[in-house]
Amino acid sequence: MPQVPPSEELAALRARAAVLEAQNEVLAAQLAARDAQLEAAQARLAVLAGQIEELRRRLGKDSSTSSKPPSSDSPYQKKPKDRSLRRRSGRRPGKQPGAPSSTLRQSDHPDERVECWPAACERCGTDLADADVIGVQRRQVFEAQPAPPPEVTEYRVVAKCCPCCGAVTEGLAPDGVTSLVQYGPGVHARAALAVCAHYLPVARAAKLVAACTGVQVSVGFMASVRGKAAGRLGPFMDRVRDLLRSAGVLYADETPARAAGKLHYVHVACTEFLTALHTGDRSKEAIDAGGVLPGYAGTIVRDGYAGYDHLSDALHAWCAAHGLRDLKGLYEFDPDGQLWARSMADLLIHANKQATAARAAGQRSLSEDQLAEIRSWYGGAVAKGIADNQNRRGKTRT
Repeated sequence: MPQVPPSEELAALRARAAVLEAQNEVLAAQLAARDAQLEAAQARLAVLAGQIEELRRRLGKDSSTSSKPPSSDSPYQKKPKDRSLRRRSGRRPGKQPGAPSSTLRQSDHPDERVECWPAACERCGTDLADADVIGVQRRQVFEAQPAPPPEVTEYRVVAKCCPCCGAVTEGLAPDGVTSLVQYGPGVHARAALAVCAHYLPVARAAKLVAACTGVQVSVGFMASVRGKAAGRLGPFMDRVRDLLRSAGVLYADETPARAAGKLHYVHVACTEFLTALHTGDRSKEAIDAGGVLPGYAGTIVRDGYAGYDHLSDALHAWCAAHGLRDLKGLYEFDPDGQLWARSMADLLIHANKQATAARAAGQRSLSEDQLAEIRSWYGGAVAKGIADNQNRRGKTRT
């Protein structure tokens, strides 16, 4: 039988074991704390890596890969020759066959005719005054006329004294004739055309109006025309808003611009033929202030700005131009990891060509085979994107 150690030694061994167990528990607790710190550090590192990736992606953006205006592109960075995801269409540059022409054409009613008679035969010199005419070639020159002198109409407001009671009564001038000297509606219309429709500076616009109409207008008058024109647009714009609200599809966007000396956003709601503009900030209240989008139940084609999300009555469609820019930016940032973006961009371009060809052929919709191809292509691109970004973190993955 083994010898049992003395009780004093056994007590000492037990005490030593208790100390070691306590130290082990302390070390285990420290190790668990270190593991927790390491996990927290790794999570923080992953967050920072995602932020760095997002910052790199943002720094790499320009007007071809985002909604940023071209003026924001760096003048020191060389731009690639091909900045678009669009493929070559195969069409030759210039006017396409069947497109309407803007060629100058002859007039059937010229203001003046000048006969260019030959005086003598260019071979033998015989006088051709009495010779028969065998052909006439028409050549026309369109020439600008000098500005006519302005037409001045004087309205003589006559006052008469009643022979019965002695009261003096004046005649009434036409509506709008309120000053001793003023410009007529034609001058106002041409001035508004120059500064509002063609965006000319007021000084240059004043010179242009004087050259074209013969009426010498001041720079101050040209500057005031914009406000006068805007003040007359009330009934017209009410009608435009009514028509926009009844349209099946409209486009909405906002872009920064200076107004009244400050930076504002110009909000637009438009179709191919109708446009409504107003200024404000970028809030949903400013978006609704245009009076078109609140309650609109059609399709809104827009970019990814979240300020439109509250318009829940409408169907929201992503603008293809913005989509192509976003896809291009994502693909160029990570070509190997975001191949789905290239595929999705090719799909958008392909689908657009299919729809354009169908409309040109008078079709109301694509064929079932075409729709099946588009849906399959779309599903494949989405699946590829999800698979390639499964283990990523940050906004790029989202």
